[in-house]
Amino acid sequence: MTKNPFYNALSALAYIVLIVLGMNAISKIQIDVNEIIISIIMLSLLTLSVAVMAYIFGYYPLKLFLDDKKKEAVSLFLKTVGIFGGITLGTIIVYLLVI
Repeated sequence: MTKNPFYNALSALAYIVLIVLGMNAISKIQIDVNEIIISIIMLSLLTLSVAVMAYIFGYYPLKLFLDDKKKEAVSLFLKTVGIFGGITLGTIIVYLLVI
């Protein structure tokens, strides 16, 4: 997405928050839905999520890698994953402190 790993990690977090909010809103709707349809929806959501995360985490590093800037590509990817890991750890800590 960008050369800034912090923005990339925040984009991933924003996407996850949107998905969770959407799933939460859908779960409050009391509709008798066939289990097959739910399975299709969940598998489709998983596939979409993998594609979105691959774009957020991998597009720009891959572009750099193909432009023969391998060290910069690996560095950006690892920084993005590291920052996202820190955000995830922070979220877990906040959760544990709240419960």
